[in-house]
Amino acid sequence: MKDIKERGNQTVVTEFLFLGFSNHPELQELFFLIFLVIYLVTLLGNLLILTAIRINPVLHTPMYYFLSNLSFLDICYTSTTVPVMLLNFFREKKAITCEGCLSQIFFLITFAGSECVLLAAMAYDWFVAICHPLHYPVLMSKRICAYLAAGSWLYGLVSSLIHTGLTASLTLCGPNQINHFLCDIPLLLKLSCSDTSVNELMLYVSSATIGLSPCLFTAVSYVLIISAILKIQSAQGRQKAFSTCASYLTVVVIYYRTANINYDQPSSGYSLDGDILVSVLFCIVTPMLNPIIYSLRNKEVKVALKKLCEGFILPNDSSV
Repeated sequence: MKDIKERGNQTVVTEFLFLGFSNHPELQELFFLIFLVIYLVTLLGNLLILTAIRINPVLHTPMYYFLSNLSFLDICYTSTTVPVMLLNFFREKKAITCEGCLSQIFFLITFAGSECVLLAAMAYDWFVAICHPLHYPVLMSKRICAYLAAGSWLYGLVSSLIHTGLTASLTLCGPNQINHFLCDIPLLLKLSCSDTSVNELMLYVSSATIGLSPCLFTAVSYVLIISAILKIQSAQGRQKAFSTCASYLTVVVIYYRTANINYDQPSSGYSLDGDILVSVLFCIVTPMLNPIIYSLRNKEVKVALKKLCEGFILPNDSSV
């Protein structure tokens, strides 16, 4: 981040001050407890799914390969912001260095962009399984699955490198207050006293490539999937297909909807509380909901989690 000399009322920006939750100082302890519980549930839920998929051979399929990637992404994504936010509840000065802010932006964009593309890959996997079952072993081989997963990570990483590099080139001359609990590109653009047209253009390009394109692809895939499911003659087959499809569709709707609200809010009528609430839903609550939705809606995941829990309990029982 470029340093600048003092010039008039402008000051050198070496750190940022978070104003998130500053409107409610009397609720700091309650907020800390709520977010700590959510963070622990997120870690536990996603770690359980990762472990269950890892040790259960029945779940060694493309569907659960992508799910394990999603769980790992959710752990990384929420860990980028929540630990810093929890620490700030006990700090009088809720500050972060410019380098720390850029690092947070880099990881946020990497994980958020990767998850957006990964959800589209999961929709493609489900589309092939329902609409082209005979070609599924060929179209979703281990190599293709690895390419899709790696492509998701690479897409998020490349986008993050571009945006973080452009953000690092901004000249920030104060104020250094961020009306949020995290660092994000639109927030820093408001603090810049240099030309931000290139940054804004790249944000629009990313919204179309990483945001809109995977979202449209996913939507079309699920329209075709639901249409194919409705043609299944067996009622039991339709119910099983809808049950699994519902869990995926719920996760997709929650993610894309909260992402859309978070990054496409109108500039007028800005509300600090409203903006923070949307970001909490997108960055903190959604990663917690994903393992809950999959464990409740997916029978195979429930069975695997039950066996995993029994594996921890039974050895203790046998030793008594």
